[in-house]
Amino acid sequence: MGYEELVSLLHLGVDRVGEALSDLDDWGPTGGREGEYRCDLAADQALAEVFGQTGLSIWSEESGRKPKAQRTGDTFGGELTVVVDPVDGSTNAARGVPYFATSLAVVDQSGPLVAVVANLATGTRYEAVKNQGARRNGTPITPSAAKSASEAIIGVNGWPERPLPWQQYRVMGASALEICAVADGSMDAYVTFASGLAPWDYLGAMLVCQEAGAVIFDRAKGALFPLEEGERRYVLAAATQDLSQDILSGLAGEK
Repeated sequence: MGYEELVSLLHLGVDRVGEALSDLDDWGPTGGREGEYRCDLAADQALAEVFGQTGLSIWSEESGRKPKAQRTGDTFGGELTVVVDPVDGSTNAARGVPYFATSLAVVDQSGPLVAVVANLATGTRYEAVKNQGARRNGTPITPSAAKSASEAIIGVNGWPERPLPWQQYRVMGASALEICAVADGSMDAYVTFASGLAPWDYLGAMLVCQEAGAVIFDRAKGALFPLEEGERRYVLAAATQDLSQDILSGLAGEK
């Protein structure tokens, strides 16, 4: 399956999620697993129906691996796996805050190959193909030129232990969209605190950032891929290398 076909397949998945959610009356908590919403399950089912007949393995936040990927060490072997966050920002979605997304990334043992991250509330879609750039609604994107934290608008997940010298900050509640906002220059950086991010939270947006020319890495371990099941990463995305290093300097000693 070629890159163009994979991108079209991911867009089809987003379309099916939109259809499934348009028919959903109750988007709220299921009362089962903590943090699980009915919109998560409806979106996950729609994506399983799209990807289930393709031969791709699926790794979803909601339903795990289908089928279990054949792993070699901490890689995905030679197969293609679509990493799925059916609704990133599901609390926003359930409460009517128009900032939530479906995040999809097809990966192999080298990392993400193609990605689509779609704001389900506004219709804005980001897509990226390895070595072919990143786009928002079909238009190529680039990050800002910010070089210092004092001039930067920075998105955060969780909260630092002490005040940091940033111009302004945002806590939006949908990490995939916030990382993509770094890629298109809407924000200058994004920093993860709290318990870190799972792979479905960031892999799609990671490729969008890389292909747009932004900097993205794990501020604790460096590389964001490969990773073992259950691992979480402290993602730092920044418009420029200078900005990323300035943020790291301000975070010295921070968890």
